[in-house]
Amino acid sequence: MTELTNQLKESLDTQHVFIIGSKGIPAKYGGFETFVEKLTEYQVSKDIQYHVACAVDKMPKEREYEYNGAHCFCIEWRPIGAARAITYDLDALKWSLNYIEKENIKHPIIYILACRIGPFIGHYVKRIHELGGKVFVNPDGHEWMRAKWSAPVKRYWKISEKGMIKHADLVICDSKTIEAYIQREYSKYNPKTTYIAYGADTTPSPLKDDSPVFVEWLNKNELTPDNYYLVVGRFVPENNYETIIREFMASNTKRDLVIITKAEGSFLSELENKLHFSNDPRIKFVGTVYDQDLLKKIREKAFAYIHGHEVGGTNPSLLEALASTKLNLLLDVGFNREVAENTALYWEKEIASLNSLIDGIDLHFKDTEKISLNNPMSRVEAKYSWHHIDDEYSSLFHLMIQGSF
Repeated sequence: MTELTNQLKESLDTQHVFIIGSKGIPAKYGGFETFVEKLTEYQVSKDIQYHVACAVDKMPKEREYEYNGAHCFCIEWRPIGAARAITYDLDALKWSLNYIEKENIKHPIIYILACRIGPFIGHYVKRIHELGGKVFVNPDGHEWMRAKWSAPVKRYWKISEKGMIKHADLVICDSKTIEAYIQREYSKYNPKTTYIAYGADTTPSPLKDDSPVFVEWLNKNELTPDNYYLVVGRFVPENNYETIIREFMASNTKRDLVIITKAEGSFLSELENKLHFSNDPRIKFVGTVYDQDLLKKIREKAFAYIHGHEVGGTNPSLLEALASTKLNLLLDVGFNREVAENTALYWEKEIASLNSLIDGIDLHFKDTEKISLNNPMSRVEAKYSWHHIDDEYSSLFHLMIQGSF
């Protein structure tokens, strides 16, 4: 680590940014993990040094390593169940503060992803300020609204969010809708906020139409290109799988509905009991796809993408769909309209809304090229490419270097 340490000490003008709250890089899964991966991968500025907390089940021999030019440090999960995410953030924060003191780092930024440690953050913010640092927070989406949480856990999330917003020097929102909510909900704290979106990879899949891995996937699931609607996302109620499947089953389309997700447990049984979707051969749960090139190809060759997410900010799966799929049918909520604007079609949760949209498309259009919408891929390239997002973060962090923040 000597060479890396020397690099970190190279310039007093270097802006050190400690990122806490993701599971770390290289990214294996998850929105925040992908965000940190891309933020470091697309970094152009040489005077910003990222330090990234990385969660491990067992501490490896090399506790610190370099990846994408970032200084990565390992934090071991504590074996305490669901609460381990809270202790992980706290342990990463303690490690960062000790490192800042030891290396005599000037004007550091602690960038905390998600609002898990709100009840405890006040004590640490005081210490960070004493060290000349600032605390930035990305609140993510409305975690306290997710159906998977019990009432006590939802209350904790809400209290924790309040604490994080109250003590943050800056709240970075990846959605303008979230930013408006923060300003409205916590106006008494006069929070300082800014908007920087999540990013998306806008390069096409390297796989050809006849690539064996894609053809094998099609054959395995009895699908043909440009002849299926696609859904990709976590298998949770707030992504409105029930509405999507119910409406699709009520439609007259001959196309399939392909659902890429890890479908299991009581929620799957609940959907089957309500909808009896297994009797409709068009409804196809095909499991997960971790090969990103294959997943992008699947998006590109879908007839249309259906997006039912209603909790969160700039959703990664929506950006990925807009970057790859020609036609996107989105649940009409602020988050989704903000991102897609007039590059997509919209549906409501009411009975027959999505159903009639699907039937109308199938009746009037044989292919998506004839549908008159602005190009979603161009919008993603202009507003949500990782190059653009990295430029926005670099500009923000440079304000600290210049003493303007």
